[in-house]
Amino acid sequence: MDTLGDLPARAAAGDRAAFSDLMRQTKAALFRFIRRYVGDEQDAHDLLQESYAAAWLSLWRYDPSRPFEAWLRTIALNKCRDWSRRRFVRRLVRGTTDLSSPEALSVPDGTERADEQIERAGKLARLNEEINLLAPHLKAPLLLTAIEGRSQSDAAEILGISIKAVETRIARARRRLFDALNER
Repeated sequence: MDTLGDLPARAAAGDRAAFSDLMRQTKAALFRFIRRYVGDEQDAHDLLQESYAAAWLSLWRYDPSRPFEAWLRTIALNKCRDWSRRRFVRRLVRGTTDLSSPEALSVPDGTERADEQIERAGKLARLNEEINLLAPHLKAPLLLTAIEGRSQSDAAEILGISIKAVETRIARARRRLFDALNER
């Protein structure tokens, strides 16, 4: 069920105000998804803008009988994949490894001891690094289900694959993360 009401249909009909409302209502969740995918806040902001621009330009292709957020997430996912490919090519040309810095961590409310905070932050940073190293076909279903809380059915629709493929890719991603985090 689409919680956005008639906004997607109005936007598809060319209503700019409806599209602006859609952007306001979907921006935070879409940014979180993109941020987790690319691992860099500035790149995530750029990709968020690119995603909305692409959505506006291809709104005529949107089918109002389908969930708008799934359609928009598919566009964002494609933008993230394009970004990953471009980054890979740049790294090859430069002959360098990943130049992105570790993801900034929010400071907890202070109830933990400093050494516990440091240990937890280190584990989280390591997990984020390993998620960023996953192949895109494994990363996307994992982020959609485990982080975004979407069903495997929703993830399958967004990714254009079967539910069984989503299930398999999630299992493989989790296995690779487990192996990578436990190989120390």
